[in-house]
Amino acid sequence: MTPNKQHEVRSYLNDLLSVIFPDLCVGCGKRRYRNEKLICLSCLSSLPLTHFHKDLNNPVHKIFWGRVNIEFASAFLFFSVKGIVQHMIHQLKYKGNKDIGIFLGSLYGDILKNEALFSSIDCIVPVPLHPEKLKKRGYNQSEMIALGLSQAMKKPVDTTGFTRSVHTESQTKKGRYKRWENVDSIFKIAADGVFEGKHILLVDDVITTGATIEACAHEILKEKGAKVTVVALACAMHL
Repeated sequence: MTPNKQHEVRSYLNDLLSVIFPDLCVGCGKRRYRNEKLICLSCLSSLPLTHFHKDLNNPVHKIFWGRVNIEFASAFLFFSVKGIVQHMIHQLKYKGNKDIGIFLGSLYGDILKNEALFSSIDCIVPVPLHPEKLKKRGYNQSEMIALGLSQAMKKPVDTTGFTRSVHTESQTKKGRYKRWENVDSIFKIAADGVFEGKHILLVDDVITTGATIEACAHEILKEKGAKVTVVALACAMHL
């Protein structure tokens, strides 16, 4: 079979498979075209961007003022109940769709790599899961976002220098104080000096009260000369 004929057969089979198993948009669930990756162009163009990366006084950064001495904090998208972002994060966390985390992380990384605030980042650190939850889920959703950021920003991801030593309850229905109690002192540096003198980009999926990030940052900042900047895939719209 000639190369041209092989290409025709392959194209035909791909078209047939797309009819039997159509590629669906992770945002709206409708069929997407072959050139659309994970999200259709309609959903992609309507993503609720925050543009917080350009504002030193943005609402996400303000959450941490007076609580922990981070360099900066931002979020890519606004999270709203039953909105497209909630649907995508649900796919990422509970439906095994790791690719959507990597994809959205790379979109955000393409934006951040051109911002001076992020030029001094040494490594990207996802908020860790407890080994028990990691085993159950099979992956850390924040790590998927971090991998996407890494691809775009050309910065390494560190998943071994920072651990979660206590398995906690879900934060979803807790208030700010209860969230802080739930995560206080549960994160640990793997070894002294692992983040010494480094500027860490700390990554989470969703920021609401900031309790988890605050607990992580406090631990990292115990390292001599360490600095922390925070980004999340999304933040609550009521911030």
